[in-house]
Amino acid sequence: MILCCGEALIDMIPAPVEGSGETGFVPHAGGAVFNTAIALGRLGMQAGLLSGISTDFFGQQLCQTLERSRVDTSCLIRADRPSTLAFVHLTNGHASYSFFDENSAGRMLSIDEIPPIPDEVSAMFFGGISLASEPGADAYAALMLAEAGRRATMIDPNIRPGFIRDAARYRARLGGMIAAADIVKISDEDLDWLVPGTAPIAEKLRRVGAADAALVIVTRGGQGATACLRDGAEVSVPARPVEVVDTVGAGDTFNAGVLASLSRQRVLSKPALAALQPETVRRALEFGAAVAAVTVSRAGANPPWLDELTGALHDAAFGDADGS
Repeated sequence: MILCCGEALIDMIPAPVEGSGETGFVPHAGGAVFNTAIALGRLGMQAGLLSGISTDFFGQQLCQTLERSRVDTSCLIRADRPSTLAFVHLTNGHASYSFFDENSAGRMLSIDEIPPIPDEVSAMFFGGISLASEPGADAYAALMLAEAGRRATMIDPNIRPGFIRDAARYRARLGGMIAAADIVKISDEDLDWLVPGTAPIAEKLRRVGAADAALVIVTRGGQGATACLRDGAEVSVPARPVEVVDTVGAGDTFNAGVLASLSRQRVLSKPALAALQPETVRRALEFGAAVAAVTVSRAGANPPWLDELTGALHDAAFGDADGS
């Protein structure tokens, strides 16, 4: 099982109010880590979510969405606190966010509330605003550092600068997690925030502690993605051309595609990741880009189901191996 650890929230997506000429907001289940879990489930992977979830009606919506997408919910921590809300602002299809997270079920998660990780969990994914919001951020960091020695781990900071209240603490926490991860996925914008200036990407990655990761993936929006392997090999793939409706959930779906492909190729383990080959990584990046292209072609974070993908794409990314 791939266990995704982090936020689950409600994206309030703008929509016209019929007959009024005004814009309202429609609640959609979301959150970076939640979206990655949903995408993994829809891609036929055994996936689960570990997160603090409210018992309010928004929390019920989140749980129902997980179940419909075949995501294991046994590691959810339910709490009588409000759900986090993210109001989405769209400009030419590109999303920005205003968060309402005070005293929420996700933010107030403590390490003592996190259940033992099931033995069937072979890999863990961390990221999103759950790494910025204390005290929950400290709980996720402690969990990752406790588990990184025996399970494959991936992190995607997915930095929201306006959400960070103590940049020094955030940088220190993130640095420790990045240094412990087997797979680091980071956007060029995130890298520039962490290491401002014109230094080469390789130098910036070294400064953020990613130099020893088995696989580092730097995404560049419409320009595609480049992966750096531990032995110095590099693999680049272009973004897939598509008519963009909005970018909500694009990076989260890309993460799921990469993880799904690595798992299906039987390399999503610490020993196998240490010996990654460029062609294996190319398949994973291409599949990540393909499933992300589907998500940006429709409104909201709505990752594709496996049967929506063409047989050729499925075979090229997965072959005949089974997921785990």
